[in-house]
Amino acid sequence: MGALSWHQALHRLQREAVPHALASVVGAAGSTPREPGAKMVITLDAVHDTLGGGTFEYQVIDAARRALAEDEFGPRLEAFPLGGRSGQCCGGYVHVLIEVFGGAEMTVALFGAGHVGQALVGLLAPLPWRVLWHDSREDAFPAWAADQPRLECRQAPDPTEAVAALPAGCHALVMTHDHGEDRALVDDLLARGDCASLGLIGSDSKWASFRRRLADAGHGPEALARVRCPIGIPGAKGKLPYEIALAVSAELLTLKPEAAQPDRRGVAPEVLRDAFSQPKTS
Repeated sequence: MGALSWHQALHRLQREAVPHALASVVGAAGSTPREPGAKMVITLDAVHDTLGGGTFEYQVIDAARRALAEDEFGPRLEAFPLGGRSGQCCGGYVHVLIEVFGGAEMTVALFGAGHVGQALVGLLAPLPWRVLWHDSREDAFPAWAADQPRLECRQAPDPTEAVAALPAGCHALVMTHDHGEDRALVDDLLARGDCASLGLIGSDSKWASFRRRLADAGHGPEALARVRCPIGIPGAKGKLPYEIALAVSAELLTLKPEAAQPDRRGVAPEVLRDAFSQPKTS
């Protein structure tokens, strides 16, 4: 059992974009371990708070973990007759709403905390994405970034080490204050070869110069073709940091895979109504 209460755990796990499930007793009849409103939070390796213990609680945990393991996001209503399915002697009947949250829909690795980077992070903050924000300079991150959910600020003086620490499948964006650092980052990101996408801020002429040097470093045409430079949706105009950030945000939305969009449909009111009408006895 985790040491956190359900609401503390829910707050922390959603801030850190860790997949988890919230189980809530939404209906009860007869003798039951807990009353409606009791909640617990479940991850693949921890449980926070309790619905009363016993076989019933283990069945709730098992149902939540199966859904987490199979990426079955969204809500589901489960019925537990405490004399039959749960093998308990209470004799009551419990309905539990299990809401499964998949953590972040996607991960963005952003290199550069300059004007465009700061505008971009501000735009991404409301989205259910995890942002790993890097900058090689000390004190580069704004004060407001310290308490943002799903945002991790990483002071990263060594580009190679920073790239090596990234999770596979992230969407990388390079926009540092230094062209040499930009080129080193793109070199290392291409060498990894497992980014979902790779974007570089700059002009066509900047990319032409980078492309020659990266080709000389051993990167082939297929790898170089994966780099987007300039970044942003085609046809976007404007050179202000916020304008560039808007174009890049829109481009990232086009790159989000369909599979990264969890089912967010709610449980229909009639399902809840029917579930609580005349519960069956075991």
